[in-house]
Amino acid sequence: MDLLNTLVDKGLRRELPTREEALAVLATSDDELLDVVAAAGKVRRQWFGRRVKLNYLVNLKSGLCPEDCSYCSQRLGSKAEILKYTWLKPEEASQAAAAGVAGGAKRVCLVASGRGPTDRDVERVGKTIEAIKEQNEGIEVCACLGLLSDGQAEKLREAGADAYNHNLNTSEATYGQITKTHTYADRVDTVEKAHAAGLSACSGLIAGMGETDEDLVDVVFSLRELDADSVPVNFLIPFEGTPLAKEWNLTPQRCLRILAMARFVCPDVEVRLAGGREVHLRSLQPLALNIVNSIFLGDYLTSEGQAGQADLDMIADAGFEVEGAGTTTLPAHRSDLADTAPAGGGCGSGGGASLCGSGAGAASAGDEAAGCGSACGGCSGHAHAEATPVPAQPAQAEPGALRSDLVAVRRRGAGTDIAPNA
Repeated sequence: MDLLNTLVDKGLRRELPTREEALAVLATSDDELLDVVAAAGKVRRQWFGRRVKLNYLVNLKSGLCPEDCSYCSQRLGSKAEILKYTWLKPEEASQAAAAGVAGGAKRVCLVASGRGPTDRDVERVGKTIEAIKEQNEGIEVCACLGLLSDGQAEKLREAGADAYNHNLNTSEATYGQITKTHTYADRVDTVEKAHAAGLSACSGLIAGMGETDEDLVDVVFSLRELDADSVPVNFLIPFEGTPLAKEWNLTPQRCLRILAMARFVCPDVEVRLAGGREVHLRSLQPLALNIVNSIFLGDYLTSEGQAGQADLDMIADAGFEVEGAGTTTLPAHRSDLADTAPAGGGCGSGGGASLCGSGAGAASAGDEAAGCGSACGGCSGHAHAEATPVPAQPAQAEPGALRSDLVAVRRRGAGTDIAPNA
């Protein structure tokens, strides 16, 4: 296909595709799917080889969020049966993180529900970061605490944080349909605060909330303009007890096309397969590794993920390798920008330089990786609990059919006697 040849050429040059080209990727047929994956794979291998970075979520504070994000099991008024607890102590969080590190995770993502942290919360998280880094030499730490106030990103950086996650989630045009208690501009402001403080910016999206192809392209182009180093792509997990409980709009094939579009628009950044992959990609998860270069290991925030060992087996069986702690994730032309970023720029932060490689930038499954106010990889997400076998399902449900049986509510980790799943 001329389209795919053009996109590969642009990706290898870090050139931004046109909106029409991005939309055309989403419009390709199932017959063309393997060609799309192969083309995105050429771009992925150019910048990241066959390495897969593992990330691990630690849910510092769960539930009882005052925000009304429609996708989130922790939202205001949510009736989802999730664990609810206040802040973990630094030593508890460090112990939880150790499970992920033992499984090969290179980055620990510290997530807390809520609109945003108080200065006291930032100090608390700072002590947690110090505890984790003291016990795990060379580990990266990403904080995901919601909307940041002036000076808080700098304090997190001083405490040792390498990155900050705050997802855009959807397009600016439709954001008001998903959340009323804060704005799209609020989220952009927090990503910009993180960047300005020298933190590596992590910001992504949630697909499957009823958005159009145009919305998906809009948010990915916006993410490129923000110059995020990491772009988590989440697929909505429709939790019962939330407004989007019946939004089952995704097929494995559509998920792969969305991931490919994100890779073509942001060729040289860490595109992360985040919340909802097990539910929506199912047996096609290994194919996605040809497009993304990063995944979450094990569970998410409020729901169970694939067993950590199954993740490692999948990576090996697909011919990929886990990225080691001594390897720099981002290509040299991006990681070198950290030297000129304010306050140092962690983990290859673009520090405000060219986006996604040429001059623009980028952003988890019901926002599982971050409380309603933030989002590291999905509120629909993974976090810590005894894995419950998921019954076999047809490859594709009838449109609108409720499949709550696929959503295993988190019952592992903090608040239980069962160790985290990694």
